Amino acid sequence: MAQTRSTCPYCGVGCGVLIEHDGAQITGVAGDPDHPANFGRLCTKGSTLHLTASASVTRQTRLLQPLLRAERGKPATPVTWNTALDLAAERLSTIHQQHGADAIGVYISGQLLTEDYYVFNKLVKGLLGSNHVDTNSRLCMSSAVAGYKATLGADAPPCSYEDLALADTVFIAGSNMAWAHPILFRRLEDGKRAKPEQKWIVADPRRTETAAMADLHLPLLPGSDVALYHGLLHLMLWEGFTQPAYIAAHTEGFDALKARVRDFTPRETARLTGLREDDLLTAARWFGDSPATLSLYCQGLNQSADGSAKNAALINLHLASGQIGKPGAGPFSLTGQPNAMGGREVGGLANLLSAHRDLANPDHRAEVARLWGVPDVPSKPGKSAVEMFQAAADGEIKALWIACTNPAQSMPDQATVRRALERAEFVILQEAFATTATAPFADLLLPATTWGEKDGTVTNSERRISRVRAAIPAAGQARHDWHIAADIARRIATRIAPGRIAMFDYATPEAVWNEHRESTRGRDLDITGLSYAMLEAQGPQQWPLPEGATQGQARLYEDGCFATASGKAKFADVPFKPLAEPRDAQYPFSLCTGRLRDQWHGMSRTGTLGRLFGHDSLPAVDLAPADMARLKLAEGDLVEVRSRRGSLVLPARGSDTVLPTQAFIAMHWGEEVLTGHDAQGRPVAGVNALTTPAYCPISKQPELKHCAVHIAKALVPWRLTAMAWLPASEALALREQMRPLLHAFSWASLLPFGREPDLGHATLPEGRVGLLLRAGAAKPMADTLAAVLRDALGLGDPGVLGYQDARRGQQRALKLHRDEAGAERLLAFWLAGDAASVGSGETWLRSLLEADQTLPGPGRLLLAPGALGQAMAGAAAVPRSPQVCTCFNVSEQQIRDALPTLPGTVDARVAQLQATLKCGSNCGSCIPTLRKLVQAVPAAVTAAPAT
Repeated sequence: MAQTRSTCPYCGVGCGVLIEHDGAQITGVAGDPDHPANFGRLCTKGSTLHLTASASVTRQTRLLQPLLRAERGKPATPVTWNTALDLAAERLSTIHQQHGADAIGVYISGQLLTEDYYVFNKLVKGLLGSNHVDTNSRLCMSSAVAGYKATLGADAPPCSYEDLALADTVFIAGSNMAWAHPILFRRLEDGKRAKPEQKWIVADPRRTETAAMADLHLPLLPGSDVALYHGLLHLMLWEGFTQPAYIAAHTEGFDALKARVRDFTPRETARLTGLREDDLLTAARWFGDSPATLSLYCQGLNQSADGSAKNAALINLHLASGQIGKPGAGPFSLTGQPNAMGGREVGGLANLLSAHRDLANPDHRAEVARLWGVPDVPSKPGKSAVEMFQAAADGEIKALWIACTNPAQSMPDQATVRRALERAEFVILQEAFATTATAPFADLLLPATTWGEKDGTVTNSERRISRVRAAIPAAGQARHDWHIAADIARRIATRIAPGRIAMFDYATPEAVWNEHRESTRGRDLDITGLSYAMLEAQGPQQWPLPEGATQGQARLYEDGCFATASGKAKFADVPFKPLAEPRDAQYPFSLCTGRLRDQWHGMSRTGTLGRLFGHDSLPAVDLAPADMARLKLAEGDLVEVRSRRGSLVLPARGSDTVLPTQAFIAMHWGEEVLTGHDAQGRPVAGVNALTTPAYCPISKQPELKHCAVHIAKALVPWRLTAMAWLPASEALALREQMRPLLHAFSWASLLPFGREPDLGHATLPEGRVGLLLRAGAAKPMADTLAAVLRDALGLGDPGVLGYQDARRGQQRALKLHRDEAGAERLLAFWLAGDAASVGSGETWLRSLLEADQTLPGPGRLLLAPGALGQAMAGAAAVPRSPQVCTCFNVSEQQIRDALPTLPGTVDARVAQLQATLKCGSNCGSCIPTLRKLVQAVPAAVTAAPAT
C-alpha cells in the first residue's frame, strides 16, 4: 500500500491527511502527524473520507461522464468531452454576443482549489469582461472580509492556531466550535488543560456543546451582537479596561465610537440582548483586563443582514483594549470552507480582484489588466450570489455556470433560486456528485475530480497554504476544475476574442499557481518567496512569505502598523440594527440554523455514509420544552414550520439547547433528505425554503442564520416507516431512484443508516447499507406508489410476510433471513397506518433490525398487532439509545451504564471511558458530550480506608 499526503476537503481548519491507497483505490485515511494544523487528529468527517471514496459509493453517486439534457425535465444522456466543451463554449459565446457579458453568471465554491478559483476569476473578468463571478463563500465569509477591511485595512486574519493555547481569555461568538471546527476545539481543550485558569466566554443564543463548556455563557437574543459589543465597550471604558496609549498611537476614529456606545449602558444592553447585567460586567472584565484575549467567531456573526457591523464591532473591542498583535490575542475569524481563504486571495468574489485588490480602485484594476495582458478589467460591480440568482429569476441573466456548489440546497429563499434555475436559458453544472439538488436543473453536467484525485493548494483559517495531492486517477471521465474552465475559456476566446486564447495555456496546476503568486507581489499576502518546491520540502506555510523570506509570518500587526493608508487601525462606528425579519404575532418564533457534528453542508459526500447519521438521524425542529407544552406537542409530533417564503413539515423535538420562542433546524436538511409537498402541491425544498434573502448591504452576505416562522401541529394522520438492509452496491442508487417519488407525501425523509465496514474488512462479500424511510400524508398513499417503494426496499420479494387491516388502514410487512440452523434475523420492515401505531411499532422493530441479532422466536409473531408483537420484540430488542461516539459506535446508554463504577474527577472519568469503551479516543468529537454525561452521572464513591 502507498501513502499520499494531502489536505481534508471539509472545514477551514485545513487538517493534513495521509491517504492510503493501492494506486487505483483509496483504502484508508489517517491524520498527518506532521501537519501543523491538526498534528494527526481528524474529526468524524475527516476520518471517514476513505469510505466516501469507496468504489461502491463512487459508482452510485459520482458524476462520471459529461451529460446533456436535451429537454428540461427529461433524463440527461452521455456525450463526449469535446461535444460538451464545444456546446458550453458555443452557448455562452452566443449569449455573450447577443445579450452582453453581464447576461452570464458564474457561481463557484470555497471548496475549489486556489488554482481552480484563479482560472474561473480570470475567465470571467479577463475574457468575458464581466464581474458576474461570485462564490458560495459569499454565504460564508464575506462579512468577515468586510469586517477586517473596515477596521484593520486588509482581509488578513491576524492570529495563528498556536494562540489557542496562549490566550488567557477566549471569547467565542456565533460559533459552535465543538461541532463546526472540532479539531480546533480539541486544541482549545488541550490549552485549557495546560492552563486551567484560561477563561472561556461563549456568546450564542443556543446552549450548544461549546456553550455548555464555557465558564460564562451569554445566551443573547438572536441578532443582538452589535448591542452586546457596544455594551461591553461601554463597560470597558467605565471600568478602565481600555488602553488609551494604544488607541492614541495605533488607531483612529475612537471618539465617534465612544460617543455612540455612551448610550449602551448595562441596563440598556441587558434589555437589548436579554442578558444579565452582572454577566455583562464579568464578560467586560475578562475580555479587557486579561493579559491576552482571543476572539473566535464564525457564521453566527457572518450570516446576517448586519454581518459586517457585527464583525467590525467585535474587532473594536480588541483595538480598544490593545488585544491584538501579541501572543494569544486578536480577532480570529474561523473559516467555514476548506478554501474560502484561497478564493478570497485570488479575488473570487464579485467585488474583488486578485491578491486582495479592490474592484473600485482604478490602480488595482490596471495592475490586474497588465498581469493578464488585457486592455482593462470591468469596473462595474458584479452580482453577488443572492443578486445573481434574483437576476436570473428576473430574466436579466440568461446563463448560469455553477461549479462545485449546490445552490438548490444552500441558497436562501429556494423559491427564487429554483425560479432562476428554471428560467435561465442555459445551466451548466460542473460537479463531482450527480446526486445534488441542483443536478436536475442543469442542461449540461460536467464531471469534476474531487478529494483524492485533485492537485493544487488550499489556504486555511490561519493563512496557511497546504498542498492537495492526487492519490488515485480521476474517477470515470472526471477532469480537474481548472482544466475544464481553461478548456472552455480557450473555446470561448476562439469565438469572441482570438487574441486571448493564450491566456489559458496552462499545462499544470503549478503553472496557474505561479501566475497567482506573481499577482501577490508587494501585497499584504505576498507569497513571492513561496513555491510548490518549498511546500514539498518544508510543508505547509503561512503568508505573507515574500521573496527572500525563509518562512511565513505567524502573527500580524505585532508592530502596531496596519494595512491602511495611515498605518492606523480604524474603529468602526456602526449602529445597532434589529434583525432583518424579527418575529411578530403572525410569525412568533425565531428560527436559527446551524451545523450538526458529523455532517457537512448539503451532505453530497457525508450523506453517503450511514454511520455519520448515527449521532442525529432525524431531520427535526428543536423547540424549548415550554413551547412543546404550550403547543400541545409530544416528542416526534409533526409540525408545519412556515415563513413568509415557504413551509415544510418535520418532527418536533424538545431540547434544552433553545430558549422559549426560539427554534433550531440544521442547515444540512435539504431536498436530498427532507422533502414532500406544500399545501399548493409544490415540492418542498428543505430548510432553505424558509430562510430570507435579506443581506448585509456591505458584504452582501444573506441572513441565513435567522428568520421568523410560524409553528403549528401538522394535520398528517397517516404515517409510514420502512427500514431495510440492502446490498452496498445498490442502496445509494436505489435512494436516488426513490427520491422523486417522495414528493407525493406531505413529509418524507430518506436516510442511510448502519455502519459500513471499513474497506478490506467487510463481514459480507460487499457489505450492506441500510435505508430508513419516514413519510406522512393526509391520507394513505396509492397502492401503485406503495408497490414501487416496497419493491425498492426488497419488501416486494417472494417470501415477505405481510399483514393488512383494511378497516384500520394498517399495513405491515417483514422480510426475514433464516440461516441453516433455522434462526431468523430481521432484514426489512414496513409499517403504515395511523401515527400512534406506526410510531410505537417503529421503536421496537428498528431496535431489532439495527441490532442484527437472532430473533428469540418465530419472526411472523412480529406481525401480530398489539401486545403480542411488542412482547416478542421486547424479548430481543434494547430500546435505541442515541449514539455518542461515531468512531466506535458507543451509545449514551452504554456510557451511563459504565459511569456509576468510575471514580475520580471529570477528566479522570472521561479518561476511564476512553480506556474502557474507547469513546472519545479517536477523533475526540464526542468529548464535549462525554464531559456533559460525566457531570450528570454521579461518580463512584471510594470507601475510606479503615483506621
